[in-house]
Amino acid sequence: MPIEKFSVLTSTCIPLPIENVDTDQIIPARFLKATTKEGFGDNLFRDWRYDKQDQPKQDFVLNDPTYSGEIFVGGKNFGSGSSREHAAWAIAGYGFRVVVSSFFADIFKANALNNGVLPVQVSETFLAKLFAAIESDPSTKVTVKLEEQTITLHSTGESERFEINGYKKNCLANGYDDIDFLLSNQDKIEAWEKTSFY
Repeated sequence: MPIEKFSVLTSTCIPLPIENVDTDQIIPARFLKATTKEGFGDNLFRDWRYDKQDQPKQDFVLNDPTYSGEIFVGGKNFGSGSSREHAAWAIAGYGFRVVVSSFFADIFKANALNNGVLPVQVSETFLAKLFAAIESDPSTKVTVKLEEQTITLHSTGESERFEINGYKKNCLANGYDDIDFLLSNQDKIEAWEKTSFY
């Protein structure tokens, strides 16, 4: 699955105001046998989305047509637990480009960036305002700008700045994974090799 270039995203949001959501809840372990990324979005939050008869649970947010969008807003400490990259595959496969929380597990954050999903860490105060605004009006929009590293809540005009590793920012802006980045610098690498002494 190629990584889409990221610049500016304006979207409605899907909220899940639950803290300590771990990777086993994001993508249950029984789905980890696959070695390609295809189809993981279908099983995002599988055990929360479906009952034992594989019928959608109407009270779960991903099954509620009131909410839609490419921005997922989660509670504090999102992506904790095991280091499985499949959690990021599932989030990207579902169609989310941005995940917002007040704290991310480091490994989840790295896996998200490696798969074209931007983790935006905000203050607990800003996160609470996001949840309140979305609950009050599910059509509320949020804009995330990668270059400026800002997230803006349209209903109030409030913005916060988020941090991102410079290398990963460059990769996301260009739609690169680590291999793509190396290939984009192949000429420079070959030139350096020719002038280097061993």
